[in-house]
Amino acid sequence: MVRQTPLLLLFLQIGCCNAFTALDQRWRIASNLPRSTRRRASKENENNEEVSDVNVLGTALRSCCKDVRNTGVGTGFYRNGYCCTGEQDLGRHTVCCQVTNDFLDFSKSVGNDLSTPAPQYMFPGLKEGDIWCLCAQRWAQAYQAGKAPKIFLQATHEKTLDYATFEILREFAIDQEEADKRLDQLNQDREKLKKLL
Repeated sequence: MVRQTPLLLLFLQIGCCNAFTALDQRWRIASNLPRSTRRRASKENENNEEVSDVNVLGTALRSCCKDVRNTGVGTGFYRNGYCCTGEQDLGRHTVCCQVTNDFLDFSKSVGNDLSTPAPQYMFPGLKEGDIWCLCAQRWAQAYQAGKAPKIFLQATHEKTLDYATFEILREFAIDQEEADKRLDQLNQDREKLKKLL
C-alpha cells in the first residue's frame, strides 16, 4: 500500500514549494488537466519499491503480475512485473489486463499469437485469466473490434492514454471501484490544500 503523508507534515518535511510540486503531480488527473502537463515523480509503490512510472490515474504505477502461472516470468517489456515503458519498448506494453480466450483468438487472427510460448523472449504463452501487460495499440485495436479484455487501471501506464481515453479505460476496469475511491481521495486532498491557501 502507498504510504500517505499528512498534508501538514509534507509541508514541514520538504517545504512549501516542494510540497506543492509533489501534491500537484497527484492531483492533475483528478482536476482533468491535460496529460501533457503532468510531471513524473518518484514514489513508492505498494511494495515500498521505488517506482518513477505513473499510472492512468496519475499515481504511482502498481505491479501488474510478477509471476505468470508460477513460471517465474514477470510481465511487462522489462519482465519485472510492471507495465513500464521506455525507448526500447516500441510496442508500448503499458496495459495491464486479464486476458480472455475471445481476446487471444482475436489477437492471433490479426497476426499476434499470444497463446504460444516463446522462451527466447521469456514469454510463457497466455491462457484465459492470465494477467499480462499488453501493447496499448493492440488493446485499442481489440476495443475497436469489441474484443478488448478487462484492465487494471492502477497498473496501467499513463502512456496508454495516447491510445485510449480515460473514460474508455474506466469502462473496462476490474479495479474501477478502488480507482474511483483513489480519485475521490485526490480531490479531497486538493480541496484541503485550497482551504490552506
